[in-house]
Amino acid sequence: MNRSELVAALADRAEVTRKDADAVLAAFAEITGEIVAKGDEKVTIPGFLTFERTHRAARTARNPQTGDPINIPAGFSVKVSAGSKLKEAAKGK
Repeated sequence: MNRSELVAALADRAEVTRKDADAVLAAFAEITGEIVAKGDEKVTIPGFLTFERTHRAARTARNPQTGDPINIPAGFSVKVSAGSKLKEAAKGK
């Protein structure tokens, strides 16, 4: 499902216009991005998803072409965890 299909499904389910559904989806993405960028809290939708910023330590990797070691600096990543209801849906229950 792509974004336009998701917006259409949200609009139908919530009985709102596609424009309103798209605005809500865009606002959700923007707010989630801002909170994850700060890194001091996580976004949780109980039973569905949790978004949080995680720290990655500096590490040494290997260049697959030459075999030479490469130093990768410390940084941040995003962790997305499925909630219980989403896990059950994935099992087909």
